[in-house]
Formats: sequence, structure tokens, C-alpha cells
Amino acid sequence: MLASEIIQPSIPVLHYDDTINDAIDLLQQNNIDHLAVLNNDNYEGLLSMDELLSAENADIVSDLSDKFLHISVQHSQHLLTALKVINEAGITALPVLSQNKEYIGVVTYATLVQNLGMFLSTDVPGGLFVIETEKHKFSIGELCRLVETNDAFVTEINTYIEHVSGQLIVIFKINKTEVSDVLATLQRFDYNVRYYFGEELFENDLRANYDNLMAYLNV
Repeated sequence: MLASEIIQPSIPVLHYDDTINDAIDLLQQNNIDHLAVLNNDNYEGLLSMDELLSAENADIVSDLSDKFLHISVQHSQHLLTALKVINEAGITALPVLSQNKEYIGVVTYATLVQNLGMFLSTDVPGGLFVIETEKHKFSIGELCRLVETNDAFVTEINTYIEHVSGQLIVIFKINKTEVSDVLATLQRFDYNVRYYFGEELFENDLRANYDNLMAYLNV
């Protein structure tokens, strides 16, 4: 799931010549604390409600250009990347840009969290694994066969390329919550399992894995 797929078209933008009062009204009307600022359709940054409310000697949005947050993601970046950026920055809206740095729209924190739940199929019981591998080495067919050797099957699978490492990240769910046998099989076949979750005897390991994933996402 990419950032471009969850843009909210109803969220407006601020313009350089908007008055401070009009900008405050626009944020309040949309119940949001941050909006993107455009100047002749060029993305200039993100402006917060706090900066607008504390503005002194400023009449229009461009007067606060030194307060803009220069934060964005590209349209092709993954949902998890967008979620990590928005959490680390402590913002409520994240601008999405094209490859040519053109403004496309924004994704909000609420939308990201909602889509994360859909992405991970949190409403469907089962174990969850997050593995990393090199793209050319990964085979969905092999992964499914290994899971099936443990009387289980894959119910959901998502992949994305991690921007920093270049590794392929594979997130998949299985139809049972007892995951120790599947974990052992994956490790026996040299899969690098980052995190795993399920109901099993290793509660301390599961707690540590959960904490690691939450720390990674900063949620």
C-alpha cells in the first residue's frame, strides 16, 4: 500500500497570500493541526496551528515562511514509511509529492493508522511474521509451501522495499496463532525473521518482538 493510494482529496492547502486568520479558520474547519503551503502550485512546506496562533507581526502565510516544516514523502513510498515519518515529526498531516517534487495531496495520521489496521488484517485472527530478504531471492510460492508443511496457510501477504537498506520486507499472516513451528521452519531455511506474533509459550520473546516493532514505527 503506497502513500499515493491513501491521499485524502478533501484536505485543503494554504497559499502564500492567505491571511493568518483565514489560515486558522481553515485548519479549524478541517479539525487538523497542520496544512501544506503552496506558492504558485509549488510545495513550500507544512505550517502548524501553533505557529499561526503564536504569530506576531505577520499578516499573511508567507510571513511565516521561516516556520515551515520541510517534511514530505514521495508518492511511491510505502504506508509504513509514511507512518514512521509522521510519527517522528509529530505532525497530523503529511504532504505527498510526485517524483518531480510536485504536490499531490496529503495523508493524515488517522488515515494512516486506519489503513495500517487493514494492511495487517488486524480483524482476522492468526499469527503475523515480518521477514527481510533480498528481492531476487524471494519466492512467494516457496514461502507458502514452507508454511503449509506446518498444517497452516498464508491468509495475507504484503511486501515493500525498505528505502534505506534496499531489502524486501515481507509481512504475512497465517491462519493459526500457534507460530513456533512455522518460526522454526523459516529459521531452518535461513529466513531472517524480524518480528513474529502469536499465542505460544515464548511470551517474553513475543513481548520483545512487539515492543521492537512499535519502536520501529514509533506508535
